[in-house]
Amino acid sequence: MRSSIFLAALSASGTVSALNILLGNDDGFASAQLRQLKKLLVADGHKAIVVAPADNQSGQGGRAVYTSNKTLAVDSEFGIVKAAAVTFVALDYVIPNYYDNITIDLYTGGPNFGGNLGPFLYTLSGTMGGTYAAIGRGIPGIAFSGGNSEQRSYTWINKTTPSGHPDPAIIQAQLARTIVHQLIGNTKPGQPLLRPGYGLSVNTPTISSLTNDSCVSPPFIQTRMTGGAFTDTAVCNATSGLFTYGNITPAALNRPINGNFALPGETDLVAGASCYSSVSVFTVDYDAPLGPEQGRIRKALEPTVQFQQPWSMMSKEKRDIHEWERSRPLRHE
Repeated sequence: MRSSIFLAALSASGTVSALNILLGNDDGFASAQLRQLKKLLVADGHKAIVVAPADNQSGQGGRAVYTSNKTLAVDSEFGIVKAAAVTFVALDYVIPNYYDNITIDLYTGGPNFGGNLGPFLYTLSGTMGGTYAAIGRGIPGIAFSGGNSEQRSYTWINKTTPSGHPDPAIIQAQLARTIVHQLIGNTKPGQPLLRPGYGLSVNTPTISSLTNDSCVSPPFIQTRMTGGAFTDTAVCNATSGLFTYGNITPAALNRPINGNFALPGETDLVAGASCYSSVSVFTVDYDAPLGPEQGRIRKALEPTVQFQQPWSMMSKEKRDIHEWERSRPLRHE
């Protein structure tokens, strides 16, 4: 296996060290924004590998379902491939068999057609699901989600726009590339772009370049996932008797438990009328934080639920992360 972590700061020429980057999404491999991001990353000297579904698989979350057909039974989305690939297929089949089992330095999901704001969409989104699947396998991951929700093929990109700015798909890809380069430029040589178990969720607003220039260069703001975040409700149509979904913003979903409570919520920031992009840091460790609230719950479970080892009781200090990593060295398989 060949390692390819050649991380360095931005050079005077503005170039960055070449990485092996795996690109995925849930909108399909012919998605305009995905293909534009690959084009930009290749132009920057990176090896950019796309492994994505044949058609739109939005809203599948972390679900991993494999086809029972060896060939496409129907045309792919946009008719790109005439009549199958998630993160795991990429890591366990495509990379070993077609790319000499190279080490993947970064996984990027998207840019998605439509935002993925808040914890509920973190669970629901296929863009997020592909990203946290990669993170769980020890690969730094960034999920990019853009406010422009129209599903478009890479063959449908406008060469000119009334605003004089690039097509929204190009701008969304440029925004994603900016974050990738920022992270590479500020990572010490020989170090991973993100610590194991950590990821980024980047949400950008609707780019307006198809009609005007009111939102073509949204600045990036440090955010948290909660704060104005919504979840679904089931809404019954009294006439048809059928259900659809609605949104509510519950207090429990937005209760500040982890993270920096001083940061604005990504939903409040991006879903409003302003032109901002959010960057939230998350982990794939879903355990509740140490503290009196977890302690009370643990106590209420006793004696039916016991501590296997006396030293693991809540009075025990949190184990040092470096001690944990020494006992469990990371492996790329």
